[in-house]
Amino acid sequence: MTPERRRAIWAIYVWCRRTDELVDGPNASHISALALDRWESRLEDIFAGRPYDMLDAALSDTVASFPVDIQPFRDMIEGMRMDLRKSRYRTFDELYLYCYYVAGTVGLMSVPVMGISPDSRAATETVYKGALALGLANQLTNILRDVGEDARRGRIYLPQDELEMAGLSEADIFNGRVTDEWRSFMGGQITRARSFFRRAEEGATELNQESRWPVWASLLLYRQILDEIEANDYDNFTKRAYVPKAKKLMALPKAYLRSLMAPSSLTQSQRHYSSLT
Repeated sequence: MTPERRRAIWAIYVWCRRTDELVDGPNASHISALALDRWESRLEDIFAGRPYDMLDAALSDTVASFPVDIQPFRDMIEGMRMDLRKSRYRTFDELYLYCYYVAGTVGLMSVPVMGISPDSRAATETVYKGALALGLANQLTNILRDVGEDARRGRIYLPQDELEMAGLSEADIFNGRVTDEWRSFMGGQITRARSFFRRAEEGATELNQESRWPVWASLLLYRQILDEIEANDYDNFTKRAYVPKAKKLMALPKAYLRSLMAPSSLTQSQRHYSSLT
């Protein structure tokens, strides 16, 4: 990426990490809703050009340089509030909303910095939907990878109605039982996550060329975690699925080649023009 875009993405990443640490870091047990209210007020100061510290100043510079909207940042803070009061999700619709708040928002924050290719013929909405899908896919992958770790914290980020339909209970998860029912359930969850990765590809092809490689790398590398869960025979209770370094390195050239391809909307437009002539 260009140095300016790289600094801007770094600033967004740092803010997201600091926000996540409020409810997931070493001092999370002392964090209250009031603390998140104060963090949101501080966010508004950042967007108004009144940073509190140097890390805030980096984000202030980003929002001054790129057309970044404050709403996805506010929504991420709302996701942290949800984490304070909620540890179960009745349906996938509920889980989807949580995933949007804590991860889909990152895609929406990033598109104005990444930029859309001048060759793209896609609607801006298509690019944003792709970025949203990548954030959702990554978060769903995190959830499936971390089932055992979350259970040890008393949390279950899985649709309860779908668990019940599969004949599974909370006890099965807390006891870490890898049964045929669990394998079947996990297979369905992985299929859903992969469908979001496929939607993300549609947006990734439309980004500025210098921004595509890191996005494609993220997409291909994170999607491989799902393969590793399957390779572990769906034991995400005692085994943490991770992609070996050799596989990561092998994915980078593939991501680079994908980044060199013209926007798919352009090639579709060209094919349509050729058919007319």
